Amino acid sequence: MTTSPIPDLDTTSRRRGAGWELWRGLSGRVTRLLAGLHQTWRRSLQVRVVTITLVASSLLVGGFAYLIADKITNILLDNAKTDVQLRLIGGADYAAKQFSLYSQAQEAQLQETIDGTVNYLAGGYPQQTSGVVVAITAENEDAIEPRTSPAVDVRSLISPELQAAVAGGHVANQIRTGRLTADGETTKYLVYGSPVPTRFGQVELYYFVPLTLQDQTAGQARATVVGTGAALVLLLGLLAALVTRLVVTPVRVAARTAQRLSAGLLDQRMAVNGEDDLALLAASFNQMATNLQRQILRLEEMSRLQRRFTSDVSHELRTPLTTVRMAADLIFAERDEFDPAVARSAELLQAELDRFEELLTDLLEISRFDAGFAVLDAEPTDLVPVVHRVVDRLSGLAERVGVAIELDLPAAPVIAEIDPRRVERVLRNLVGNAVEHGEGRPVRITLGMDETAVALTVRDHGVGLKPGEEKLVFNRFWRADPSRARQTGGTGLGLSISLEDARLHGGWLEAWGAPGQGAQFRLTVPARAGDRLTTSPLRLVPADATLPFGGAPASSGLLAIGPGPGGALAVGPAPTPERRAEVGS
Repeated sequence: MTTSPIPDLDTTSRRRGAGWELWRGLSGRVTRLLAGLHQTWRRSLQVRVVTITLVASSLLVGGFAYLIADKITNILLDNAKTDVQLRLIGGADYAAKQFSLYSQAQEAQLQETIDGTVNYLAGGYPQQTSGVVVAITAENEDAIEPRTSPAVDVRSLISPELQAAVAGGHVANQIRTGRLTADGETTKYLVYGSPVPTRFGQVELYYFVPLTLQDQTAGQARATVVGTGAALVLLLGLLAALVTRLVVTPVRVAARTAQRLSAGLLDQRMAVNGEDDLALLAASFNQMATNLQRQILRLEEMSRLQRRFTSDVSHELRTPLTTVRMAADLIFAERDEFDPAVARSAELLQAELDRFEELLTDLLEISRFDAGFAVLDAEPTDLVPVVHRVVDRLSGLAERVGVAIELDLPAAPVIAEIDPRRVERVLRNLVGNAVEHGEGRPVRITLGMDETAVALTVRDHGVGLKPGEEKLVFNRFWRADPSRARQTGGTGLGLSISLEDARLHGGWLEAWGAPGQGAQFRLTVPARAGDRLTTSPLRLVPADATLPFGGAPASSGLLAIGPGPGGALAVGPAPTPERRAEVGS
């Protein structure tokens, strides 16, 4: 008793694993190759033009080559048919005259006459067309034996249809492929048959003309046409490549020059060669670059002068402001001894001096940011006391306008590496604006933290922001309603300075708002100085925002723009903490 061997499962698994790895490697290479070809197709105008030219010219030349080759083949075949038909007609007349002397098929000399006639007709072809076979057959093969010259068996080349047509008294032809001798090669023959009228019965004359010479000539013609067409296609491709290169090269130079210009190399220019359209393009490009350079330098100089003017004026005003402040403080301290009108003027003078001093302070801070002199003094700081300090400082203003400030702070300390002075200034600006625009409704401050970031949100329920204003609020001196009566007497630079403070931390300052639903500002900074932000612990769009048309929370301004499913571009309301949509960056 024999037992079949048990297959080694480990060996089978290894083989399958090796095959799978091989398949993965091949598919990966094919995928990378296709990806490379697709990338080359998309990036190279010259490759696309040359490829399209080659494909179009190949189709066109191939069609013409097929028509020409088919036409040559038909001409050769028609010439062969015409020659055989003429010889067949003459041969049939000759055979009819030879057989007209006999009235019976059994006459002794008839068979010899048939043999002589076949040999005579076969000898009428020149030497270079050797291979032609002439055959005479009769309906009654018992009385008249068929004869061929040379002596071969031609019955396999005479189809029943051709024999029936000739027996019916018609001259007919067919192209047949066969072998006349046992050791011969298979050859294509043009078979022509014609009836021969006699007094002793039906006699048929057949010509078997090999088409070897015609096939060879047609093959040579096709090869010549195909070779000429291939050479023509290659020449067209080479010509397209050369012509495209003449056009694409200046375009590539212009693209590289434009990239250098966009990178700040304003002295880059294109070479102008000749006086054609490309030279005109290069000259126009250079003129445009020169104008852009002139305008950019002019704007940079104006900006530099403006920043210097702002800085100089701010510093120069400090000295007279200090003197005026000293005098105003003395007058303000003695206001009780003045008349009521003079006392009121002293109070107004003190308030306006406070506002003027705040404006100078903001202008100096903006000048530091513009000049690049702002420095971040980061240190580990607990943000909970920072929030409380801001709320305590603005509590008097909140009570005066009837706005309650609500806090949502963690019980544990929230430690982050920040510049406490700058973060406190940002929060003071956000809370001050929320109180001012809160329309008497509560303002809520929320503090959150995760492993990488710390976030503060300030939510008010006032007039809100119109679509697009969530980006404008960070512009210098911009106000949503210039005619609005202000309670705090701000300078219009607070949010601009706050945005620069957030950027200095490597963080984000973002805004959301909707008409009638209030606004929410979110400050997000890294928990460790120098880290890169990717998400925020708090959502920008508040959870209590209404759902327009049954959709997501209303977001009148901020939009998240990015790749959607399948790579399509998705535009919609800004998502919650998991995605970033920075404003003003």
